[in-house]
Order: sequence, then C-alpha cells, then structure tokens
Amino acid sequence: MENIDLQILRHSCSHIMAQAVQNLYPTAKLAIGPSIENGFYYDFDIEGVTLSEEDLTKIEDEMKRILKEDLTFEKYVIPDVEAQIAEFKAQGEIYKAELLEEHKNDNPTLYLTKNKQGETLFNDLCRGPHLENTRPIKAFKLLSVAGAYWRGDVKNKMLQRIYATAFLTKEDLKNYLTMLEEAKKRDHRKLGTALDLFSVREEIGGGLVLWHPNLAVVREEIENYWREEHRKRGYVIVNTPQIAKSKLWELSGHIDHYRENMFFIQKENEEDEQYIVKPMNCPFHILIYQANRHSYRSLPLRMAELGTVYRKEHSGALAGLTRVQGFTQDDAHIFCTPEQLVDEINAIIDFVADTMKIFKMDFEVELSTRPESFVGKIENWNIAENGLKEAMDKRNMKYEINEGDGAFYGPKIDFKVKDAIGRTWQCATIQLDFNLPERFDIKYQDKDGELKTPVMLHRVIFGSMERFHGILIEHYAGAFPTWLAPNQVAIVPIAERHNDACEAIYKKLREKAVRTLFDDRQESMNYKIRDCLQNKKIPYVLVLGDREIEEGTVAIRARGRGQIGTMKLDDFITKLEKEISSKGQEIVE
Repeated sequence: MENIDLQILRHSCSHIMAQAVQNLYPTAKLAIGPSIENGFYYDFDIEGVTLSEEDLTKIEDEMKRILKEDLTFEKYVIPDVEAQIAEFKAQGEIYKAELLEEHKNDNPTLYLTKNKQGETLFNDLCRGPHLENTRPIKAFKLLSVAGAYWRGDVKNKMLQRIYATAFLTKEDLKNYLTMLEEAKKRDHRKLGTALDLFSVREEIGGGLVLWHPNLAVVREEIENYWREEHRKRGYVIVNTPQIAKSKLWELSGHIDHYRENMFFIQKENEEDEQYIVKPMNCPFHILIYQANRHSYRSLPLRMAELGTVYRKEHSGALAGLTRVQGFTQDDAHIFCTPEQLVDEINAIIDFVADTMKIFKMDFEVELSTRPESFVGKIENWNIAENGLKEAMDKRNMKYEINEGDGAFYGPKIDFKVKDAIGRTWQCATIQLDFNLPERFDIKYQDKDGELKTPVMLHRVIFGSMERFHGILIEHYAGAFPTWLAPNQVAIVPIAERHNDACEAIYKKLREKAVRTLFDDRQESMNYKIRDCLQNKKIPYVLVLGDREIEEGTVAIRARGRGQIGTMKLDDFITKLEKEISSKGQEIVE
C-alpha cells in the first residue's frame, strides 16, 4: 500500500465515481475529473437532474457495489481519432469530443474499466496513469456538489461538479473528515457574523469588505506591528493614489497581461483620458524611485506601503475575506544591485519567519519558475531563478519547484503557512523582477561611474490584509490572543451594588489602553461570564463582589483555562501588559 501514489489512487477513484454516476443517470455526460490537492472532482452534465446530498449517498453506494467486482484499469491508445470523435458525438459525449479534437495530435488514450471476464464496463478519455486494479480503493468520501462552468468560462454551460476525496487507509480518511468538521466550526464567514467582525453587503458589491470595529481593532494591531518592524528593518513607508492614467499601465505591461482583472473608470467624454483603478502598487513605487538620483551607496532602497488595490473576480469565486475584489497588500519593493540580491532575499525570508512565529504558524516554500506567457529576456529569467535558488540553498531551506507558475514578469518564492489544524494557506511572496526596471528605464550609478539598471524585488509578508485576517480568524477559531483580541478584558459585577466599583476598574483599564468591556446587562453573573468567555471569546473576565472590593482584588477567569484565582488589580494589570507586549504568551496565571 505504501508504494501507491495517492494522486493516482484519487484519479482512479474519480473514474469509478464517473462510472457510478452514469450507471445511476444514463444521460449524464462526462467533462473532466482530475485529482486536486486534497482529493478529486468530476464535472457532469445531467439534463433535468440537480444533484443533492442524498444523491451523493446513492452514488457512494453504487461506487461500493462497483468496487466489489474487482475491476482492472487498462490503457487503450486510440487508433483512429476521427472515428472516436464521431463515436463520442453519436453518444452525446460532446465534452469528450471537444477535448479529443483539441488533443488529437498528442497520442490520446482511453482508460477502460474491465471486469474479470474482460468486458469493458466504462471508458473515459484520459492520459492516466491509473492503478492496475480497483483493490486499493477502499477509503473514499463524496463531499459536496457545486456548479462549475465548462472550462471555467461563464459563457459556457453550467455543469455539476462533485467534490470527493480518497485516502490509502480508512484511518487517514477519518482524520481528514475530522479536520473538515473542525474547519466548518472555524469558518471565518460564520465566525465573522457571530463575533461581529465584518460584512459584505449587496449594496456595495461582492468582494468589497466592511471591517466592523471588532476586526478593525485586530487589523490596527497588526498594522502597528507591520510599521514598527518595517522601520526596524530599514524600510521607508510611502502612500500612493488609488487611480492612474492608462498610460502608466501600458508602460508597466499590465494592460497587455492583466487587462481582464482591471477596473476601468468610465469616461464622460470621448476626449477624456482613460483612468484605471490600481490593481498593483509597483508602478507607483518605481515612479517614487525615479524622483531622485541613486548611486550604489544609496541601495538597497526598501519601499513599503499598505496599498489598497482592486482586481476583478467572477462572483462565484468570491469567498468572505479570503477571495475579494478590493484588498490591502502589505506591499514592498526593494531596489538593489545584483551583488545585494541574495542578502536581500534572505532578509525577507527572516522577516517572514519572525512574523509567522508570532502567530505560531509554520510554513512550506515553493519556487515558481518562468510561465509560458512571460516578458523580458530568458537570460534574465535564468539569473533571477538562480538568485532565488541560491538564497534558499544558502540557508538549507527545503522547497518545491513549481514549474511555469511564476508571474509574467519574474519568478517567485511562495510561502504556504500552516494553520492550527494543518491546512496550508498562500501568504508571503517574493518575486524577482528584471522586467519593470527596464520598462521604466530606472538607473543607479555604480562604483565604476556607469549607469546601471537595479534589480527589483516585489514582496509581501501577509499577502493581503483581508485574506490574512480570514486565515487568522480560522487559525484561532475566533479566540484571538490577548494582544489582538477586540476586547481583552470583561468586567462582571456579582450584583448591581458592585457596579460603581466595576466602573472605576473599567476606567482604570481603559486609561492603561486595555480594551475593556463592562458587562452591566440585566442577566445572571454566570450567564455573563459564560457569554464573555465562550461566545465573545474575551481572554479574561474580572468578577467583583463584596469580598473583592473590600480586599482590593479581582477574581479572574481566563478563556479556556477557567478560574485563575484572585489578584491585586495592579498586579493583574502588570501581568496583562506583559502578556500583551509578548504577542502571544499567557502570562496572567
């Protein structure tokens, strides 16, 4: 079992699922069914049928019945492609026919599913590879059904996509399904409503976020950290406009390579100049660089901005905070000499590592290389890719090569952080760019007196503030550590006669810049304590009654830890301030 490739097992399982669907729904037409990161999917065109959760159970049962037949997978090279296309069309398999027409010169193959008697029970156009037989397919689960346009184009027909997963063992499947259940509980969209963190309103538009006070506080703390760390690490902070003339984006190359993702501002008159809402911050930073003369002594120049950008997305792709149309990048661009490149990359990697450590997040690294659609000279791309490799090799970093997935202007390093339940999220990125400096003809005077073109690094640590906050909500399950918590302390009186004393403590904590809630609702003490700790997820609740007022103490309850005991108020404040400044450690105990 350990020699079986999980992706091959999943792709083979997708064929069994497609076979089951066609057994149950004979009119079903097949589209594509690839394996993906955590499972597989298959797209179907089933006229007059809308699949439900109950249907998924039926399909699962049919898959189990098929697997009992102990089938084999057999590769079949299509001898006459035109005849096969005609056969697909006659069967109504229009999607198979279209795909085969597209790949008819690539030695196309079918994969046949056969029983012990050698009879073909199912076939699909596929390049493989597949398992030899169905015996290893024992642990699978159909997860959900969703709509998906054929080839991802909204102009095409909407198909039905079944998402599923398969594992080598039933224990692995069980662990994965448990993780999915935990992920549902942590869904930042549900927690966003429950904790009053953010909203997206139809009146504004999809993917445009309203940050409510509770999440705005979290963002403020993270932005404060961001600014402080950038200044410590030698960055200058800038601000740039939200719009620019189309000429800027023509010069940068975005008009040619990014047009479908850009928002164009409607012109009132034909003679008016075209303006575009910015999708990127980089051209503005280059113009700031151009405003002054630079020598090798003034480099590296590290320029950072919390810059809000706007990029068009299909409405179906939008999801809470993690996929939006308007977002703020914690953007930076570093202009340096070729000799400084490796050190600058290493400094960014240090920055990422130091930052993710605060949030108790590990990360994996990918190097994405030159895509098919690229700009610039291949020799510069080779230098860029080798520079990124050298920086990572120098520090013995493990990384995967993601061939052909670089940006159109340069290769990149992507950091995929792991959250509390083991999911990976794309956050930090380092992109090396020889193209834009040449397009904008920016220069520095080298030590030999010659004018040379600097190397440019694009870099984010969080990625976007919206996406990172969505990740954080799920990572912490809404229970932010004390330094980030919207309310750090709640004060609960035992009885109404204790309100004045609670009010005095509330004011003292606010004067110390501690975010405090005085809960004087007409509810029972136990209800308020439970609500503050469990529902509002406030880190600490201070309870005051006659005894505490008399002794000058507070009774402390901590989220997730229960009763801590009583403590002098000043001692509590001292410990709390240390906990806040530590950005994560639990010091109050």
